[in-house]
Amino acid sequence: MSTQELPKHVGIIMDGNGRWAKKRGLPRSAGHAAGAAVFKNIVRYCSKIGIQHLTVYAFSTENWKRPQNEVLTLMKLFKQYLSDALTNFLDENIRVRFLGDETAFDPRLRELIDETVEVSKNRTGMVLNIALNYGGRSEILNAVRLLARDVQNGVLLPEQIGEEAFSQKLDTAGQPDPDLIIRPSGEKRTSNFLLWQSAYAEYVFMDILWPDFKPKDLDRALELYAARNRRFGGI
Repeated sequence: MSTQELPKHVGIIMDGNGRWAKKRGLPRSAGHAAGAAVFKNIVRYCSKIGIQHLTVYAFSTENWKRPQNEVLTLMKLFKQYLSDALTNFLDENIRVRFLGDETAFDPRLRELIDETVEVSKNRTGMVLNIALNYGGRSEILNAVRLLARDVQNGVLLPEQIGEEAFSQKLDTAGQPDPDLIIRPSGEKRTSNFLLWQSAYAEYVFMDILWPDFKPKDLDRALELYAARNRRFGGI
């Protein structure tokens, strides 16, 4: 596939770790560990083939409802990944950004998030957005609050609030909206992911659990995307 046919921005809802582990009689933590390994592989592959922006849904605002042991396992995996990224991925020309509310995380994880962003900020390759403690509704509400504050402070008039002004208050400010969103696992819903930004995104739902997801599966989703006629409301 030529780079002209590639979507500029791909979103992935990484789903199915728990079911993958259950099918094998393993603890859910084993599924998350397997999913983390797939995440690293797919990130590198996307960078290699020329994807400009990749957003992965790693932990939603609703995931705090999961059992405490599972949440702790996920937090440990996030710290491990970021530590690896700081030491082993120095040659990867990938700029890392984070979407979501970091304030709920412990100081060590927030420190790793800040350090990862700082270390990678001058890289010129693919932008990797990791959505942690992220929810599309929360993001929209936060953007509304920021705009309301600007109006209150006299920085902005209500009639000046348009789509562009709103988009600049989102976590993805300065980036193109996703062209393609992929959801493995067989589920067919958006799960509060990039609600504003995905207004005209193409969706590909795949009946494969995330730990089994391979570069060839991404290639298949990209082929399906390339075959679609994107009209954006026109004819």
